[in-house]
This record gives sequence, structure tokens and C-alpha cells, in this order.
Amino acid sequence: MCGIAGIVSHSPVNQDLFDALTVLQHRGQDAAGIITMDGSRLFLRKAMGLVRDVFYTDEHMARLRGNCGIGHVRYPTAGVSTSAEAQPLYTNTPFGISLAHNGNLTNTEALKADLYAEDRRHINTDSDSEVLLNIFAHELGELAGTRLVPTDVFEAVAGLHRRARGAYACVAMITGYGIVGFRDPNGIRPVVYGRRKSEAGWDYMIASESVALDVLGFDLVSDIKPGEAVYITLDGQIHVRQCAANPEHAPCIFEHVYLARPDSVIDDIYVYKARLRMGEKLADKILRDWPDHDIDVVIPIPDTSRVAGAELAVRLGVTYREGFIKNRYIGRTFIMPGQAQRKKSVRQKLNPVDIEFKGKNVLLVDDSIVRGTTSQEIIQMAREAGARKVYFASAAPPVRFPNVYGIDMPTSTELIAHGRDHGELERLLGADRVIYQDLQDLIDAVQEGNPDIARFDCSVFDGQYVTQDIGPDYLSQLELFRSDAAKEARRSAGQSVIELHNAATG
Repeated sequence: MCGIAGIVSHSPVNQDLFDALTVLQHRGQDAAGIITMDGSRLFLRKAMGLVRDVFYTDEHMARLRGNCGIGHVRYPTAGVSTSAEAQPLYTNTPFGISLAHNGNLTNTEALKADLYAEDRRHINTDSDSEVLLNIFAHELGELAGTRLVPTDVFEAVAGLHRRARGAYACVAMITGYGIVGFRDPNGIRPVVYGRRKSEAGWDYMIASESVALDVLGFDLVSDIKPGEAVYITLDGQIHVRQCAANPEHAPCIFEHVYLARPDSVIDDIYVYKARLRMGEKLADKILRDWPDHDIDVVIPIPDTSRVAGAELAVRLGVTYREGFIKNRYIGRTFIMPGQAQRKKSVRQKLNPVDIEFKGKNVLLVDDSIVRGTTSQEIIQMAREAGARKVYFASAAPPVRFPNVYGIDMPTSTELIAHGRDHGELERLLGADRVIYQDLQDLIDAVQEGNPDIARFDCSVFDGQYVTQDIGPDYLSQLELFRSDAAKEARRSAGQSVIELHNAATG
């Protein structure tokens, strides 16, 4: 889960890219970067931290010259958290190509071997985004002559589709020519493009979510379709082509549950309306399975559950209250690295309003329950605030399986619902009752916004991976490499190397 943006404009793009990344900050809080192009010159700044911290001086912004550029906010699921892994990434041949990527490849190791043995290209990091960059660069180098034409770009994307597996929504900048956005043949991760009228002509923008276009005054033209590529030249010409042989649309349903902003439109589905319908479906389940409920008040866990929680309360005819006040200077706990940091951050992020809990039977509503850390702490906080009974409702079904397409749900052992029945979950979470959304109700809530989408990737709920290349061996390797324990071991090893270097150099 990362955020990408790219702009071709008739005026400098540095401020627009900064603003776009700030709007997309919810998609990644680990690192940020922007690269711009002025003629044949490239200007790059990227570092660890939030957008405002990476570009914190006027000098940083002034150096990003040019009317074309791409940007990225990073949330690490593969590789490690270092500035070397921050994006955009760059390779100098052919032409000079920069790339920003949202998603996760599922055949990274095989591609690395091919790139080295057959393409003679060196991969310098553990990032699958660098793999994507080099595949695209190699395919383009095999096709293009001294001058680049749109057909070359589309054939290169087609070649990438034939080789890469998994989820990828990308924006790449080709030095001297323009930017290209493309999406994997299943369209798992979102990406859109739009245009804005200026005095000199049309400006174009590619972004992970439509809200980034809205804020900058761009009109949404379309989502980039699964397998499709959009090539925008520096002179403002736009070219669009389907580049995959057999695209099959299966977008990630978790975007609508949690990842995307509610004011975004993804694949013609209003995220806000999808979450309203999730609340309706959840209320209907409560009325069906628990008609004599004794809920006094519905309280959402801010921010992503507010929409569903409010609609649920209306449907139940129960009072809705904001019972938790959020510290907006603490990041999203779901995407924080490490269990200890997540647990510590919950109480720093949320503080209960005691009068909304004392002596009441409270239904807490959250978008989902993943590791369970946040839910356990919040339920305990509600009890400490004086709630008589604490019920907990999830707008999503139980998360039982790892995600392999760019969301940090990497190992089944870290998912509280994996291998446990409903009674066990209630005891572990510490709630008097836990209510989960049914999977078909979730699908119906989202699909109602666009009935043309026949299938969603629901792999975290049902274990069915749309790329059909995920087996037990892959998941076992994923657990070894990407569990919290494995990440902590790598961080500790990296810190030890730094300490040894500092000691040796005095």
C-alpha cells in the first residue's frame, strides 16, 4: 500500500506533487520522494519520513525544477525501511527512466534471476519496485531506437505484463519524453488519471486515488483499466492502449474497507457510499441474528469506521456518539512497523470521552480486525471508561489469510482470526460480543457501486488469490521473511552493522 502521482504540466510541478503526496499520505508514512525533469536534467529528493518532513524547506522545493515529475509515499511490505528503498527509483538506460510503484510482485525472486542472467541488469536493493523498473527499462531498450514513439512504450508495458505477476499500479517518467501509467492485468491496486485546463493547454495527472486529482483541480477522466497503459508526452498528447492479452478485473476489496479515503472514487465506485452500505448490511445482520439487542450507543473507532458506524446506528435506531478523540499526530497504527509500536500507539492515538461510556452497553465499530492489537486495547479502554458491556462490530469479515498484493498482512500467525472460531475470538479480544460482516454482504456493498465488476480480490478473507500463483511454499517463505520477528531481526542486524562501522571509524 503506497501512493503514487505523476504530472505533466505547462507550469512547475513541484508544489502540485507535494500537495498530491500530502493528500495520499494515508497510503504510506514510511518514506516520500519526488523526481522532476527540466529538459534533460533530473532533480530528485527522497528520504525517510512524512511528506512534510522530507520536503521541509523552501530550498528542497526550489531544487525540484521542471514541468514534469512523479512522486511516491512508501509503506514497506517488501524489502526494508531504508532511504535506499525510498522511491522514485531510477535507471539511466535507456533514456533515463524513473518509476514509482504501488503493490507487490509475487514472482520477484524469479524475475531477479532472469534480469541478471538474461537481461544483464543488476538489482541493488530488496525492492520489487526496482525489479519492475528494470523489466520495463529492458523491454523498452529492446524496442526503442534513438527516438521513442508511443508504440514502443505500449509494447514495453505488454512485455512487462508477460513477465511480472502480482499487483502493480505504476507511474514512470521517461527523460525527455513524458510519463506513463500502467496497471496489472487484474487491476488489483487502484490508479486513475485526469486533466486540468490551463491558459497554455491541458495539464495531465496520474494518481493512486481520485481525491488527489480533486484537490489540485483536475477532472477525473478514468481509472486506468486492468492491463492498460496511459502515455502522456511533454507536449500534452495523451495515448491510451490495452497492453495485456487477457485482462480480468479483480480489484482489492480492502481498498474500500480501509485503505482508500472515503472521498475517493475507485473503479467508478464511491468509497463513501460503499462504506455506507457496509454499515447498512452490518445493521441488518444484527437485527436478523440479535433482534433483542440491548445496545445503548454506537461508537466508531476513528477515522475509517465513521461512515459505516453512523449508518449502522441509523439503521438500528440507536444513538451515535463520537466516544474517542483522536490525536491526529499519531500515524495509522495498522501500517506501523512492529507489534510493540502498534500497541503503544493505540493509547497515544485515542482517548475515550468517559461520559459516553459510563453505565452503557456500547457497540464499538471498526472497519476490520487484523492483528487484533488495536481492538484489544480499545475494548479495554472502553471498560476502563465505565462501559457496562462492550460489544465490537467489524465492517469486514474475519481476516484469516495473508495478503500478498501490497498490504502488510504478511503472515497467518499474526492474524488474530486465523485458525480460531468465533468464541475464541470473543475471549481473546475481551468483548462481550463480536459481530463480523458476512463476506457476501461486503461484496454486495461494494459491487452495488459498479455491477460490471464480477470479481473482487477477497484473499485476506477467503484465501483465494486472483493471480493463481500462491501456494503453501510461497506463504511459508513469506512468513520467514516478512513477519514482525523477521523484520525486527533485520533491523537489529542493520543497526549492529552501523554501530560496528561507527566504532571502527571512531
